[in-house]
Amino acid sequence: MPLAFSLFLPTGFGQELASFDDPVEAAAVVTRLAETAEEAGFAAVYLPDHLQTVPPSQAYVFESWSLLTTLAARTERIRLGQLVSGNAYRNPALQAKMASTVDVLSNGRLDFGIGAGWYERDYEAFGYPYDDGPERLRRLREAVQVIRSLWTQDVTTFAGKYYRLVDAVNQPRGVQQPHIPLMIAGGGEKVTLKLVAQYADACNLMASPAEVERKLGILRAHCDAVGSDFDGIRRTVTTACLIAGTDDEAQGALAPETGLFYPGDFASYLLYGTVDTVRRRIAAYEAVGVQELVIGFHDSLNPDAIRRFAKEFIG
Repeated sequence: MPLAFSLFLPTGFGQELASFDDPVEAAAVVTRLAETAEEAGFAAVYLPDHLQTVPPSQAYVFESWSLLTTLAARTERIRLGQLVSGNAYRNPALQAKMASTVDVLSNGRLDFGIGAGWYERDYEAFGYPYDDGPERLRRLREAVQVIRSLWTQDVTTFAGKYYRLVDAVNQPRGVQQPHIPLMIAGGGEKVTLKLVAQYADACNLMASPAEVERKLGILRAHCDAVGSDFDGIRRTVTTACLIAGTDDEAQGALAPETGLFYPGDFASYLLYGTVDTVRRRIAAYEAVGVQELVIGFHDSLNPDAIRRFAKEFIG
């Protein structure tokens, strides 16, 4: 199966919408980007799930699940999902119900993504407790069990440390069978990747090809240990892209803040460079077993960036 390409949709988290003073216009621009990705042949469009910008500002940022329902109505083929829903922002039982509804509205095109959450200012600003990393991961473990049960069982009763359900019914469960695909994002080697092995249909990493290869080896070992099928887990990577006339021109556009999201020497592996450089870097991901690249474009509001990439790499 050839490598798939998907769009990481700007929804304002990185202050991409700071120049707008009309929220209706801003929402229309974001929606048109998703429509452009569908027209260009991208496999999916993914939204970040945050409540305010980074760093905090007065710039617009749209709530992801609300926006996702609009995209479901405005597109026909492209798959839709999140990178990724912050577990603490919504009760997981409600989250499962929301996802089931969006899967129906999109006629079975939802890829559900979830993670433990990381942006502390979201929690503080909106009044959610920001637990330490191990505690957030323990909550995530219970949450994915709740969600999968509500997608697969007629009745769910669950008594955990963090979540409790009594005879919960979730109908309709969605369109896809046996259930909506569940992605867990993150590269934590002792806990997160083990959760992927136990409960997920897909994983998402943000790292160089060499580091992705190493992480996937750890994931395979977890799969072997728990008796799950490594090959049945879709392997995705999030990256960023700027195609330029020269590598120096593209590299010069990289901001130091990129290191907040991409570890290590990110200039050496992000898709920043000439067409030939970008092609080589894509091939490096494919060689280590990546099946889908989720791409955020440097010119994030410019549909021509989407079209040019598609012309060069999708056809």
